[in-house]
Amino acid sequence: MLNRPYTIITSEVTVDGKLTLYRGASSKELMTLMDIEAYKYLHQIRAKVDAIMVGCETVRTDNPSLTVRYVEGKNPIRVIPCGSGNIPTDANIFSKEAPTWVLTTPRMPEETKKAIEEKGHKVFVFEKDRLDFKEIWQFLWEKGIKSILVEGGSYVNWQLVKNKLVDEIRLIHLPVVVGGEDIPTLVGGEGFKSLSKLLHLRLRAHFVRGRQLITEWEVVKDKSF
Repeated sequence: MLNRPYTIITSEVTVDGKLTLYRGASSKELMTLMDIEAYKYLHQIRAKVDAIMVGCETVRTDNPSLTVRYVEGKNPIRVIPCGSGNIPTDANIFSKEAPTWVLTTPRMPEETKKAIEEKGHKVFVFEKDRLDFKEIWQFLWEKGIKSILVEGGSYVNWQLVKNKLVDEIRLIHLPVVVGGEDIPTLVGGEGFKSLSKLLHLRLRAHFVRGRQLITEWEVVKDKSF
């Protein structure tokens, strides 16, 4: 039994693995290429989990709502790790459609914390200067979050992969090539740099929704292929 939330990373990716058109661009530009059926697939996952997460860089760049809209279902709790506390208090994640939890450090300005709480959402301050994702996942479990969908970005995905906190990766493949050397890919960070440390995956399913190929991968726990 896991003593942490069951974790699914989901993202749209181009054929060459890019998430945006250029560094600093919103992923929403590429998402306009997605078929309505792919959106339904994504929102079906949202409707089944207890919580949904993106990093605060994604909040600043994409301003997502993180709600269920293309299918019937409940809105998950929106969880935003933001160690710097640099998060716009007028962002869509602070709408009334669903509760939002911001996980931060003492670096968050007190006025930002107060503004978020006045909107009816919660701010949890961890005492370390930087957020520890293992600690976060334990915290979420203790708060009753048994399943979570993570929709990016690259830094958050790396923290989960590095700390072995991922159970599935589901990808919506966009049939385009972006190119470029400094453009975010699915997983950022420093990388493993060693074959012995790689995260191994097993293809569980592949199918087409609308015009998009979708692949579902499960993390190999025992590495017995």
